[in-house]
Amino acid sequence: MKLIVGLGNPGKKYEQTHHNAGFLFVDYVAKLLNCQTVKAKKNYEAIQQCNNVAISFIKPLTFMNESGRAVAEILKNSPYSVADLIVVHDDLDLRLGEFKIQKGKGPKVHNGVNDIEQKLGTKEFTRVRIGVDNREKENRLPGEAYVLQAFTEEELVILNVVFEKAYLSLRGSA
Repeated sequence: MKLIVGLGNPGKKYEQTHHNAGFLFVDYVAKLLNCQTVKAKKNYEAIQQCNNVAISFIKPLTFMNESGRAVAEILKNSPYSVADLIVVHDDLDLRLGEFKIQKGKGPKVHNGVNDIEQKLGTKEFTRVRIGVDNREKENRLPGEAYVLQAFTEEELVILNVVFEKAYLSLRGSA
């Protein structure tokens, strides 16, 4: 079994933002697999009961920078181990339309991933790095401001293509 944790920020304000690429991935795949949402816990929302697929999806309800608290709680109170963990997150080191699946490697700076590494005491989990950088060279916004901006409709179309490719890659490596 695999545990896929999509990173993002809770709340309507953040739903379609670049920083919520992990949440959007989880929603995309859960819909694709016709999964049902199970009641939310204090620190996370679980999406399970997928059509005969040995997989669970989690969306931490802590804010991005405290994602490790939710992930540590899940691993402590479930049959999953760090070896089962796949964390899906936005990545400004990759252009929009790109993704990478890596174990133990991530972006130069990502506070959500850093918090998970700190709380778990290891970097040895799989990451799906979803490229979200679509900034112009001129008038380039700082990363902290850019990730809190909403995707455009055109970017969401590109993102859905990336989600499908990333999911098929994960499925092929399982």
